[in-house]
Amino acid sequence: MERMCRLRIGVLIGGLSVEREVSFNSGRTICDHLDSTRYDVIPIFHTKDNKIYLLPWRFLYRGKTTDFIHRLPEEAEFLRWCDLSKTIDFLYIAEHGCFAEDGTLQGLLEVLGVPYFGSGIFASAVCMDKVRQKDFLRMHDIEVPRGIVLTPCQVDSLDEDNDLVVVCMQKAGIEFPCVVKPAHEGSSVGVSVVHDRSELPDALRMACGVSLGRRQDVLVEEKLIGMEFNCTVLVDYKCSKPMPLVPTEIVPDGGQVIFDYEQKYMPGRAFKYTPPRCNGSVIKRIQDTCVKVMRVLGVEWLARIDGFVTEDDRVVIIDPNTLTGTAPSSFFFREAAEHGMGHADVINHLIETKLYQEGVLLDAESYKRKKSLVGVEKMRVAVLFGGDSDEREISLESGRNIVYKLAPAKYHAIPLFVSREMKLYRLSHAILVRNSTKEIASLVTPKMEVAWEDLPRVADFVFIALHGGKGENGSVQGTLEMLNLPYNGSGVLTSSLCIDKHRTLEFLRAKGFTVPEGRLVSCIEWQEKKQVLADELFKQLGSLVVAKPRDGGCSLEVFKSESVAQLAQHLDHLFARGHDSILVEECLGGTELTVGVVGNDEPLALPPSWAVAQSGVLSIEEKFLPGCGENQTPAPLSPAAMTLVKEEVMRAYTALGCQGYARIDCFYQSIGDDAGPGRCAILEVNTLPGMTPATCIFHQAAEIGIKPMDFIDRIVALGLQRRAKGFTVKPVLQHMQKND
Repeated sequence: MERMCRLRIGVLIGGLSVEREVSFNSGRTICDHLDSTRYDVIPIFHTKDNKIYLLPWRFLYRGKTTDFIHRLPEEAEFLRWCDLSKTIDFLYIAEHGCFAEDGTLQGLLEVLGVPYFGSGIFASAVCMDKVRQKDFLRMHDIEVPRGIVLTPCQVDSLDEDNDLVVVCMQKAGIEFPCVVKPAHEGSSVGVSVVHDRSELPDALRMACGVSLGRRQDVLVEEKLIGMEFNCTVLVDYKCSKPMPLVPTEIVPDGGQVIFDYEQKYMPGRAFKYTPPRCNGSVIKRIQDTCVKVMRVLGVEWLARIDGFVTEDDRVVIIDPNTLTGTAPSSFFFREAAEHGMGHADVINHLIETKLYQEGVLLDAESYKRKKSLVGVEKMRVAVLFGGDSDEREISLESGRNIVYKLAPAKYHAIPLFVSREMKLYRLSHAILVRNSTKEIASLVTPKMEVAWEDLPRVADFVFIALHGGKGENGSVQGTLEMLNLPYNGSGVLTSSLCIDKHRTLEFLRAKGFTVPEGRLVSCIEWQEKKQVLADELFKQLGSLVVAKPRDGGCSLEVFKSESVAQLAQHLDHLFARGHDSILVEECLGGTELTVGVVGNDEPLALPPSWAVAQSGVLSIEEKFLPGCGENQTPAPLSPAAMTLVKEEVMRAYTALGCQGYARIDCFYQSIGDDAGPGRCAILEVNTLPGMTPATCIFHQAAEIGIKPMDFIDRIVALGLQRRAKGFTVKPVLQHMQKND
């Protein structure tokens, strides 16, 4: 019976397709939300050379697979495919794209006798073939876009004027603009909109060769006009009845004409409306059509179906999927939330679906009754996110992640959205999963508002997941001090000091730390003597300088200037954005590092990460877009250099009075093999670093054996410790200490 209570659930991540980074995000979410009281969760990484490894948990929280792939042969346990059935009882496929969703992996698992979640071989194969899937749908009177198919040979033989393609398009009734897409990819990989015949060759060749080492057919389709939608269909496994969820309307932002990779996965991009902005009869037709698609294609247990409601009111299907992405803010979770299902609820529903089919599902009702008998009084933790700064979208990702990762057995998480006006709103789960702060702001109502002075009646602890602005400059910290509420991170003075990059570096310089040379330029000063000042800055700081807001974060509005003219252009842009002053610094050479530090009186430096910037300045996309950035943890430093960096950042942390945790960015500069370990130059200090699922501080902590849920628990404990030292302990703290 004990064996039945602890089923081993493998989560397969990575894979052979170009979507491996999306898979990595999906797999991490699955691992985080599977019920660990019922299952042993076993992450398994599938490499590009078709090997599988038991993935150490410390690698699961990296930002990109290349951060750790090279370490797997030495630090992970290699697993033969034929031994998979001895290692796990059930496999959740969190891979995407070719070789994962097209029936090939499913065929292997059938041969090996490994039970897996999702559709079988035929449904997987036909849904991944965008040509044949449409044939089947047309056979059953389900509308699909008009289109033509070109083979790789036809793409290679395009004539100069693309006459053959244009003639075929005209015969099929396709006009410009049209959509060009690979026949066997997902996640909008290789998809483009072509506006005239001159753009066709590049689009066709890109789509044909988007998967390296494997060329494929290309579709040229009509560009549909109307409401784009996504609709997920689950199954009530006890009666095998399809359960279509509420659809989502998709509106690309920034003038984009298609919902591309960046729109899908970059925080805050695109507009998504769940439910869609249409009447109930249209929603019902979307749901009914998606259920029919599921049945026609033989899809089992789960389908995610994309389509359009056209201007002439037709429901047209563009892409059925047998597996769905499970990034924290994906369509899947967003739509499930409309039905009252949280992340853990819906993920465990999927697992139970397969286990029920296999006849090994525990009696869920008796399990729930047993669990409800455990009378644990939980600490109420209010999580603040959003805020008044330009970093609000990253804050949303951080706050949502904290809500999901606060240990449910110990804490009751209360999501509180902070508007631009710094008002608090308590969110339902259905609103929490929305795509952007703008969308959330449009949905909050006065009934959801929580007054700041009422926070002590709502929460026992406040977790600040705000970045920049009043959330990080001491304002919120001062408010919570006045309310006598414990919170995470540093206090008022340190927060207000570290938000100001210029003042922080001046302070550290006076304390004997190595920092970059810099100068603060006011807007008035710049307007009075632009050319003279730009020349002075280059003479003072060198031939390469960096300009940035003194209080900005998340790599927003950071510019590297290589000439006086370029610097003038960058400063004009920054001041036009409304900044009062800009910090201009020398551009340091060496290895750029970011280092997490944790603790109060006795801080601990985590293993440093080497932040690899492709264009000299680490971009926001490299920080947060899946597969875009690269961090090597631990950084490739000698033991002496590693010790030096850790000691220096801990000294800076202590000198600035940091508490709880922080992330310190710095440069390591070697000074020759015989001249000692080198030097560490401090760049900036973040008192409330990003807490998104793949943030550096999580994978640094995981490197020394601390999982994200445990890391967050430690931050809460440090906040309570700080409060207990300086103030009278509140009853809730006494209660927690007694329980501990």
